[in-house]
Amino acid sequence: MPQPDRSNGPAPTLAEVARHAGVSTATASRVLNRSARVSTEVAARVERAARELAYVRRRAPRARETGVVAVVVFTDPLQYHADAFPARLLAGLRRSLPGGERELAVFTVPRHSRRPPLVRYLCGGHVDGVLLVGPWGDGALARLLHAARVPVVSLGRPPEPGTVAFVDADNLTGAREAVRRLCESGRRSVATIAGPPDTSAGADRLAGYHQAVAAMAGARPVVAYGDFSSVSGEHAMQRLLDQRPEVNAVFAASDQMAAGALRTLRRHGLRVPEDVALIGFDDSPVAARCRPGLTTVRQPVEDLGSRAMNLLLRNPALGESEVLPTRLVVRASG
Repeated sequence: MPQPDRSNGPAPTLAEVARHAGVSTATASRVLNRSARVSTEVAARVERAARELAYVRRRAPRARETGVVAVVVFTDPLQYHADAFPARLLAGLRRSLPGGERELAVFTVPRHSRRPPLVRYLCGGHVDGVLLVGPWGDGALARLLHAARVPVVSLGRPPEPGTVAFVDADNLTGAREAVRRLCESGRRSVATIAGPPDTSAGADRLAGYHQAVAAMAGARPVVAYGDFSSVSGEHAMQRLLDQRPEVNAVFAASDQMAAGALRTLRRHGLRVPEDVALIGFDDSPVAARCRPGLTTVRQPVEDLGSRAMNLLLRNPALGESEVLPTRLVVRASG
């Protein structure tokens, strides 16, 4: 059933949810308040109707602001602690918080988990705004937050255009310039270790790779996928060497994956950059620690956090956006 556009109209009512689900208002209330047992089939219909209509239970208006901004990071908890990106992002967010007036509440959420308790908390008058970080799925969460009148900003291009304001780095141009450097160095078998294609960063960096390779005469794209982690880069590099042993240049869509690729190349006795040139993305601390130093694309993570917080605090319009430039940082690896 098509979902109504509620971006500028009144919030849906409990009675509308009940009609949408084909039940009485009392039954819909019992399901959503969990005040009485109903059949599984009826409960599923009501919950589906509430999602489709972006219904949020009405609460009394807050007498004051809560002083809390929620940062919801969709990632594996182990990856969250292994990656420098969240710490740099939080530093940027705090830089734009009015002194002492607000606190950050950080939630880490596995990508494919069900999250009704979190949604109820975010929509329940406990926070002044929400910043979504990472692959947060379809637009249902953003619609629920908008229906609850909670300001929301995505760090990264949203999965559905126009559903939420966002701040992002120019991932496509950054990737294209990195791969162009590899192509112009005379390398003719340029592969990529791409990030998850269902993330905006993964998709845009892969698109930049394809654009650069398409401009190089006689080149064919060679792609292996990782999840931005070091271990996934290690495994992806092994797959590339198994399938295309002639590969002599690799663009990895994160520095962590590039570091993993470097370990695999060393195990095979391949020198970087003499045998295989290697470029990463992020300019994270690991890039400078690599030996040789890792050529990489710098994205201004702290600035992304600062701009995202500024945008959130002014309660932005749907689709409002800022895209910050990236810069190639040349070191010894490529």
